[in-house]
Amino acid sequence: MKVHLLTIGDELLIGQVVDTNSAWMGRQLNLAGIQVAGIVSAPDEHDDIVDAIGHCLQRSQVVIMTGGLGPTKDDVTKKAIAEYYGVGFVFSQETYERLVRIFQRLGRPVTEALRQQCFMPQNAELLLNHMGTAPGMWMEENGRVLISLPGVPYEMKHLMETAVIPRLLERFPVAPRKHRTVLTAGEGESTIADRLEKFEDELPADLRLAYLPSLGQVRLRLTATGHSEPVLDRLLETQVARLQALLPDLIYGYEAESLEEAVGRILRERGLRLATAESCTGGYLAHRITSVPGSSDYFLGSVVAYANEIKIAQLGVAEATLQSHGAVSEQTVREMAEGVRQRFGADIAVATSGVAGPGGGSPEKPVGTIWLAVADRERTFAYRLQAGKDREKNIQWSTVYALNFLRRFALGEI
Repeated sequence: MKVHLLTIGDELLIGQVVDTNSAWMGRQLNLAGIQVAGIVSAPDEHDDIVDAIGHCLQRSQVVIMTGGLGPTKDDVTKKAIAEYYGVGFVFSQETYERLVRIFQRLGRPVTEALRQQCFMPQNAELLLNHMGTAPGMWMEENGRVLISLPGVPYEMKHLMETAVIPRLLERFPVAPRKHRTVLTAGEGESTIADRLEKFEDELPADLRLAYLPSLGQVRLRLTATGHSEPVLDRLLETQVARLQALLPDLIYGYEAESLEEAVGRILRERGLRLATAESCTGGYLAHRITSVPGSSDYFLGSVVAYANEIKIAQLGVAEATLQSHGAVSEQTVREMAEGVRQRFGADIAVATSGVAGPGGGSPEKPVGTIWLAVADRERTFAYRLQAGKDREKNIQWSTVYALNFLRRFALGEI
């Protein structure tokens, strides 16, 4: 079974709203073994919606629409659906009575707009929406299904989980499909692909590897299809073990675990307390660390030392070090890590200093030059990154590398 997702709304096309609905639906459908063949967005224009419905139904057995089902005049989805199928409208008394009860309970007036919302295309089977006022609709013709859902995310999710996906799996049985996601940090997609070239060549036909890159990280998703679930589990476990053997220095976790969660798990397991000293990352590293529930078990605090005088006064960086080597240097970042560890009485510390950009670089230290350091009571290690010219990306990228540097240091890998 192939599915097209069709989103309706001018706000999506002008960038006023990000289409998170399609991303969520795609994930849920994929987990259910249903292939998403395409995603289309259409404006709040009658003819455009009719054309988009035809386009999608020509290419997939199922089309799931979201948006345009409310009571306002710009919600034209139902009219477009009726025209596409060449049907009229019928009044849903059951829907009307349900909405009247809701509005009376809330003390809101029952308006003509509410009544108009209860007219549905004649061929629509209604899907009861317990989370809102607009019901979903299921239309079927010549073995192809059009499903229309509200655009409000929590309403759409409720209908997808309770009515749409279960019914699709009954109507169009699919082969079992299972996934395993292996999480890596520290290298880019092309480097990992080079290391896994032979692995990919040797994968069985019913297994597929996908690369899902982000800043400083790559998720490796293995997908197995066509067998019973126990067989799929064994196939995936075997290949995950092979990946672990091939990328022991890069893999930090599995499935949905974030890098900061992995760091926290390691620190908690080893009873280590952490402090951070940040210059170019401006507190973003501490933010990522403290975004994990329970991070107070291992995180003591941070010093954001942007100015040199703060590095000297709060972290104990020697003035001579700054004069001789500058704030963005191996020597300074090492002293920052050692200083914050001592100040907070931490077991382990990490520090960042760099030229985040877009200005401030020099021939010796161009924009994107980032120094990281980790320290414990016995050792201090520093590492230089060379990022790009985008300030926001440099901050995020530096933070990812700092977290991974910290993770490997705590594990004794460096």
